[in-house]
Amino acid sequence: MSKSYLIDMDGVLIAGKRVIPGAPEFLARLDAAGAKYLLLTNNPIYTAGDLSYRLDRIGLHIPPERIFTSGMATASFLAKQRGAGGTAFVIGESGLTEPLHQIGFILTDHDPEYVILGETRAYDLEQITIGVRFVIKGARFIATNPDVSGPSEHGIEPANGAMAALMATASGIAPFFVGKPNPLMMRMALNHLGVHSEDTTMIGDRMDTDIIGGIQAGMETTLVLSGVTARTDLGKYSYRPTRIANSVADLEP
Repeated sequence: MSKSYLIDMDGVLIAGKRVIPGAPEFLARLDAAGAKYLLLTNNPIYTAGDLSYRLDRIGLHIPPERIFTSGMATASFLAKQRGAGGTAFVIGESGLTEPLHQIGFILTDHDPEYVILGETRAYDLEQITIGVRFVIKGARFIATNPDVSGPSEHGIEPANGAMAALMATASGIAPFFVGKPNPLMMRMALNHLGVHSEDTTMIGDRMDTDIIGGIQAGMETTLVLSGVTARTDLGKYSYRPTRIANSVADLEP
């Protein structure tokens, strides 16, 4: 079995504000086994510290250093692409804006070099329109993650990929997605954890982000059926996970 794990959050450990049954016990088993793991989420709304606090309040005890978000990955990507002094028009929350500030980016609505789209609690049509206009004028279009939907306690909800599709259709320019399934984010996460792909398993609920991303990065993969993917959906894909489980409650490190 793997010695380390990259674990998706939404649909794997939580559904909206609800902990998926068996998730705390699974994390406890990982700790008891001395396994390395990192919470790898495409959700860029919260900083690692804020997310750790929110998870702790509902019964999941994950320290900030074990959390890596698509907001953090986007900032790391732009730090290498542009470095300090870059300018961006950002649609998103503190989980995206704070890492960008940390790498020395300036957030502005005056001729930005980049338009960066992330998840937000309430998309504003005026901001979306401004972003589309900047992209048409030549700003580079970056999006934190391609998920078109995600699970919540009330059911499926639209996500960042759906809004990115709207902006791409309006501008005629597709964004560069940093988050899963981009192998770039997978490599960043492996480096963050200090492990190799050969000894790591990606655990997720989405075939089109978690599983394909893990496969492309050379990892074993485990699909859990506690999120957006049903067993009957597997026929749509030409690739397969290494294993399938109903939820993390069924997994042993």
